[in-house]
Amino acid sequence: MLEDKGWEDPRSVNSPRRILSFSKNRKATVFFPDSDDKGSGFGVSGDQGPKTSEVYGFVGSITTVVATVLFLVWAYLPEHWLHALGIVYYPSRYWALAVPAYAMMTIVLAVGFYIGLNFLATPSPTSFSMIYDEFTREPLRNGPSIDNDEQPIEPISDIRIDQINELMFNPK
Repeated sequence: MLEDKGWEDPRSVNSPRRILSFSKNRKATVFFPDSDDKGSGFGVSGDQGPKTSEVYGFVGSITTVVATVLFLVWAYLPEHWLHALGIVYYPSRYWALAVPAYAMMTIVLAVGFYIGLNFLATPSPTSFSMIYDEFTREPLRNGPSIDNDEQPIEPISDIRIDQINELMFNPK
């Protein structure tokens, strides 16, 4: 009945994001099934349209390009050209150099501050916590086996500082 009047199914929409359905007239449509339609499981998922992160990324990239072009036009065009374009109110040219310089110095100081905080948070080399802390694992004290059976691999543990000194500084 819908085809007799030249109408399409009311649930189909022409869209750039479409799934091709091969109908009699070979017209591409998107089909939105009813929630009670239980088809084969193929077709359009319930999530339609672009993702929010895609939209934000696109808008952010376009905004960045436009802002960069406006900044470069403002920074490099002579004042009489800006007046000829009808732009008479704009910040002083001082800010064309000051803002990038302030931004770079802010980044350099932030990195330096971060490194300094890490140095302050690190204990000194003579601190006892450099040798033992709450994560130290003592080796298990198992005596040697009397019979020559295979020994299992020992669980992971830390090597004591006296053993390290013995191995490194007392050659045999």
